[in-house]
Amino acid sequence: MTTAEREPGVQAAVALGMPQLPAPDYPAEVRERLTADAREIIARYPDSRSALLPMLHLVQSEEGHVTRTGMQFCAELLDLTAAEVTAVATFYTMYRRKPSGDYQVGVCTNTLCAVMGGDAIFDELKEHLGVGNQETTEDGKVTLEHIECNAACDFAPVVMVNWEFFDNQTPESAKRLVDDLRAGAEVHPTRGAKLCTFKETARILAGFPDERPGAVAESGGAGPASLIGLRLAKGEEPAARVVSQRAQSHPHSPPPDALEDQPPAGHPSSHDAPQETSASDPAHPSSASADEPTEEEGA
Repeated sequence: MTTAEREPGVQAAVALGMPQLPAPDYPAEVRERLTADAREIIARYPDSRSALLPMLHLVQSEEGHVTRTGMQFCAELLDLTAAEVTAVATFYTMYRRKPSGDYQVGVCTNTLCAVMGGDAIFDELKEHLGVGNQETTEDGKVTLEHIECNAACDFAPVVMVNWEFFDNQTPESAKRLVDDLRAGAEVHPTRGAKLCTFKETARILAGFPDERPGAVAESGGAGPASLIGLRLAKGEEPAARVVSQRAQSHPHSPPPDALEDQPPAGHPSSHDAPQETSASDPAHPSSASADEPTEEEGA
């Protein structure tokens, strides 16, 4: 049973501007189970309030978002006020404040990913899924959002699902990805173990082990483009050519033939090549005094 189902009339009261009633408690069996997990988390820290972040992930793993009940639970066990817990839960974007999908699909639209195609991916996914930013598909499978930089610029444009990387994406590969998620297919990130649901991800982020067989061994590490600087710093000879992961075999990467239209080495990309602008097109001058004669022309 969700918090909303345990709080009849609360949403209507909030809409009318009435003060909220105290958050209802978890059912007894849920509270007992979460309390045992919370005690394990709290024991990791010399100061109990330091356990707040992983505990918010813990309550998020229960209902898929951080509810008022979850925040009250954290406050009670950590001897904090509800306001203190709410301030943290509303500050960090990894904590969801409303029900969302099994898979949080985030498209990076920060500078580099945007110019490499992130904006186009986000626009096409909105149309393909029929949802807007931070909205969830009707089947409850996918929540779409645009996100800020995820420190994977060397694999731009990047899509993340439940905080796992899908590198070097295109609109078509991203649409295949969300279709597979909604169909229940087994999906593997570019780097790492196969995906689990958002609730399962939240429990792992709370500090509990990933108990799926083989998942830890599959986790992997940084990609080759991220490590080339480290190899150079160690004095290792660079490889003759760095090959984009797009050319590798991965079910949610663009096919190799998608690279055929890319410019040859040494040729400027579409982002570097001269564009038709007012500065390069005499028919469309941009200068404020472009229509005025110069001194030489006036003479």
